Amino acid sequence: MRYTYIAFYKPFDVLSQFTKEIETHKTLADYLNIAKDIYPVGRLDRDSEGLLLLTDDKRLNHKLLDPKYNHPRTYWVQVDGTITSGAIVALEAGPVIKVGKSMYKTQKCKAKIIDRPNLPDRIPPIRVRKSIPTSWASITLTEGKNRQVRKMFASIGFPVLRLVRASIQNLDLSGLIPGEHRVVTKFDLLNREPE
Repeated sequence: MRYTYIAFYKPFDVLSQFTKEIETHKTLADYLNIAKDIYPVGRLDRDSEGLLLLTDDKRLNHKLLDPKYNHPRTYWVQVDGTITSGAIVALEAGPVIKVGKSMYKTQKCKAKIIDRPNLPDRIPPIRVRKSIPTSWASITLTEGKNRQVRKMFASIGFPVLRLVRASIQNLDLSGLIPGEHRVVTKFDLLNREPE
């Protein structure tokens, strides 16, 4: 069977689903006209942007979502304040965050301070305060709890202003602008021959 794989650059303020919860919501249906059995692998919150993979390959979907397979996802994060090397060390060690009603120690991850990535400006733009600078970091996780990246940065004292998923496994945003998509292959994602 031939499966479909689509890389989509989800804009800010768009739900990672095809149905509206209220009439004013923007959804994937506003950008993609695809077969009904093709769904997003995982989610990006409405206030997050970046790479969303859609497929009808249920086996791949399971492999990408099950934490035991440790597939990496990289995010570019703009935060309030000037992030420090100490904060990066705390992120990499795995801070404790609230998940549901319980506290959860996140897995170790990779993080680093980065220059502002080459991204289009967000629409609407983030709030800017003259007295408080902003800075950027990159973080790569192999797990995905609800709003995990935002909670991790908040736990180390750096609230997130903008969150962009830059890559899933070996697939990235190259050649896409918000609202655009391209058909990709399993090889593009896994960087190996399809099974």
